[in-house]
Formats: sequence, C-alpha cells, structure tokens
Amino acid sequence: MEKKVLVIDDEQPTLNMFRLLLAAYGYETLTAANGAEGVEAFGRERPGIVLTDIKMPVMDGIEVLRRIKDIDPHAEVIVITGHGDMDLAIRALNLDATDFINKPVQRQALSDALTRAEERIAIAKAQAGEFPVEETDQAAILHIEGGVTARSEPLLDQAMARARELAKPYIVLSFAENASINGAGLTLLTQLLHDARERGERMCIQGLSENFRKVFEMVGISRLVVPCREPLEF
Repeated sequence: MEKKVLVIDDEQPTLNMFRLLLAAYGYETLTAANGAEGVEAFGRERPGIVLTDIKMPVMDGIEVLRRIKDIDPHAEVIVITGHGDMDLAIRALNLDATDFINKPVQRQALSDALTRAEERIAIAKAQAGEFPVEETDQAAILHIEGGVTARSEPLLDQAMARARELAKPYIVLSFAENASINGAGLTLLTQLLHDARERGERMCIQGLSENFRKVFEMVGISRLVVPCREPLEF
C-alpha cells in the first residue's frame, strides 16, 4: 500500500515536479493548488506527511499549517520556504512544523526530509518512552531522536538527571538525523542549556541536521554550548 503525501503549492510546474519525484519514492501524491484546497484535502484524506509552500494566495502556508495542526496535531508538516527565509521557517516551527526545505527544492533535500518524517512517524508509533543516555570516558551522551516538543520536558529532565549522575566532564546532546524541534522544544532546550551553564556544566551538541544548525544559531542556542570537537572527540 502506497503512503500518501499531500503537496500544497500555487505553481502548477512545482506540483508536477513533486508528482514525479514522490512517485519515484513510492508515494501516492495528493496535490492542492492553494491553501484552502489543501486544508480540505487533508481533512478528507488524512495523509501522514504534508508539504506546503509558505507564500501562496488565498491562504498562506502559515495558516495552512495552523489549520492542519488543529485537525491532527501529529501530522508531519514540512514547509517550503524561499532561500534564506529563516524568519518564516522559525515562525513555522513555532506552529509545530516538523521540518523545512528551501526553494528551489533539491532532490536530496526532499529525500532527506521525507526520510526524517518517516522515521519520526515510526518513533511515534513505537511510543518511545525516554531519551537514552550513554557513558564514555569523558562524557555522558544524551541521545535525542524524533520530535522535541513541550511534551518532551519530563523525558529530558529525567535524561539530564541520569547524565548528571555519571559525573562526567561533558554532557553531550546528540541529535539523530531525524530529530525535529518545534518552537516549544527550542524554548525547552534554551532553558535547559541556561540552567546547565548556571550549574557550571559543559554542554555540547552534535548530530544536528543542517536546517536545525541554522535555527540554533539564529535563536542563540549555539552560544550556550561548547564545540564538541574541543577539546575532546566523543
């Protein structure tokens, strides 16, 4: 049985391009030429993944995202932004978008985003109950996969407590390639890292996708950690 993806974009050539690419990846592709049609199609078909352009007439992608999340908070919504349009990308993350890709859409970027979405869907179905903590000689490594949201707070608190019990020189937040962080998750991580700094703990981050590295730099999270490569490799 083919998996369904809904693509919402007001440019017909873009929709045609997505049909070809997604068919090659084994997806049944649903399309909508504007946001209102897209929300209607989502409510009717309930695909697991939605790709929506941000800038559209009738109803823009931000409103589309808001309405889709009202229908199904667990939907994987990937927004398509203009190159370098990070303000809109972060605004979308604050409304629980799970990923973003830039126009012009590159095949590899699309493939990577779909892979991450499928992995997050699988993790959600498996109902993973904690963030594993691994011990090395110099670090406690906290492994993060799937989505980081407001609901992640107790799980992160528990993982940090386990990491602190190991009393290592460093605590590493190691993000899987499929990790997604929404707006509430960014706030949660910012507070966690502020608290760690006040406690004199040395925190570092590794494994983030390129998209979320840019987001972390823009919102200031990167300034709260030390580089993992200095002075140690983990």
